[in-house]
Amino acid sequence: MMKEEFGIEPEAEHYSCMIDMFGRAGKLGEAEQLLETMPNNPGSIGWAALLGACRKHGNVDLAVKAAHHFIQMEPSNAVPYVMLANIYSNAGKWEEVSMVRKLMRDRQVKKKPGCSWTEIEKKIHVFVAEDGSHPMINAIHRYLEEMSTKIKQAGYVPDMRWALVKDDGGIGEAEKEKMLVHHSEKLAVAFALLSTRDGVPILVMKNLRICGDCHNAIKYISAVTREGDHCKRHPSVSLLH
Repeated sequence: MMKEEFGIEPEAEHYSCMIDMFGRAGKLGEAEQLLETMPNNPGSIGWAALLGACRKHGNVDLAVKAAHHFIQMEPSNAVPYVMLANIYSNAGKWEEVSMVRKLMRDRQVKKKPGCSWTEIEKKIHVFVAEDGSHPMINAIHRYLEEMSTKIKQAGYVPDMRWALVKDDGGIGEAEKEKMLVHHSEKLAVAFALLSTRDGVPILVMKNLRICGDCHNAIKYISAVTREGDHCKRHPSVSLLH
């Protein structure tokens, strides 16, 4: 239609958008078919879009195929390795997780450390998971403990899959939940809430994709800080990546 009606020849970017659209809608078969039949080389962008959709919908077999093509095109890019390892982790396939991590070590592929940051009074504050270096870290941890109770009362349920640790009894549920609470996104959001006055919107940025649990928790935090007993403090909490 683009070519016939508008005289525009579809390029790889247009196909990648369609692949992403099919993937978001759960139509993984259509996304795969488009990838394999498109006249252009889909490149890593197309396979990355399909891999992201596989993670969202839990399709392990297709994720392996997408990651394989992605890695062939960009063998030193950590993204497909990490995404595939996370998909295996969510599926409880821990031997496969170890295999992917070993492949990264053997190829000397380095994962870019995930971090989140926010700007308060013209100063950038950066956080990483389990960060203990910030001067307000104790207050941040206390705030998150209190907020965790409030958002659970509002309906939030921690998604332990995003703790990304083997479920073999070695680490208890409480420890897994603590790991989730101390993700960089939550640390940055808590610091921003503690450091801004009533009514000021909060913006937190992240260098990698936000984890599913943080995405869900921050929605509840945003609602609770608007409607809780320290009511109507912050009209919005936004996180960009």
